[in-house]
Formats: sequence, structure tokens, C-alpha cells
Amino acid sequence: MEKEEDKELERIRRVKLQGMMKKSKTWEKEETALNKPVEMTDANFEKNVRNHQLVIVDCWATWCGPCQMVAPIIEELARDYAGKVVFGKLNVDTNPATTMQYQIRSIPTLLVFKQGKLVDKIIGASPRQIIEAKITRHL
Repeated sequence: MEKEEDKELERIRRVKLQGMMKKSKTWEKEETALNKPVEMTDANFEKNVRNHQLVIVDCWATWCGPCQMVAPIIEELARDYAGKVVFGKLNVDTNPATTMQYQIRSIPTLLVFKQGKLVDKIIGASPRQIIEAKITRHL
């Protein structure tokens, strides 16, 4: 009887270990992803905003010239503030529900969320210094 219990315990240990290793790999992927902007959609927007302390969402469109000028700044800031701020990108053309919910009428617009609540907006193409000043105010 003890051998059967030992076998069962060993099986449980293996299953637990596999689960822990799988979670560890998932966590590493998530942490790595946070050093660059995360793609946000109507489906994952609220979850992304709620699950992080400070989130900056770049609302943009492929046809928007000023959005293309801001994009590299957002990439740089995501690298520079990895671990402190999560940056996301929301394509307004393919995500109308979130666009309407936050009344995005002009792009680029950066939405600043702190603890899941909208605390600031930056409308229009701005230089890095202005964007960074707004972000650091909320750290």
C-alpha cells in the first residue's frame, strides 16, 4: 500500500513541477513583452489597464502621419521604463468600442491610466520631453 502512495505522491510532484515551470516560462514571456508596447484590443483593454500600476495607451491608426512620428518615442519609453510603466498600442480603426468609450476624436492620443483609472490624456504629436514629463508625474 505504501508503494502505491509513494507512486501517487511522485506523480503529484511531477505534475506540480511541470505546472510551475510552465508558469515560469509564461511569466518570463510577459516580463519580456513589457519592454515594448503591448497590442491592445477591445477584448483585452480593460484587463491590461487593470493589471498594471501605470499604463500608457497610444491610440493610433496606420494612416496617421503624426502617429508614425510618435511611435518610435513610445518604443523608446517602453524600453526605458520597463518594469515601471506598461505601454500599449490601440489601433482606433480596428477597436471602435474602446475608441468610443474613451471619446478618442483626435489621434495620436495617449491615455494615462494609474491603478486602472484614467488620470491624464496627451492629445496630438508631442516630443519625448513632454510625454516623459507627463508620465513621470504619475510614477
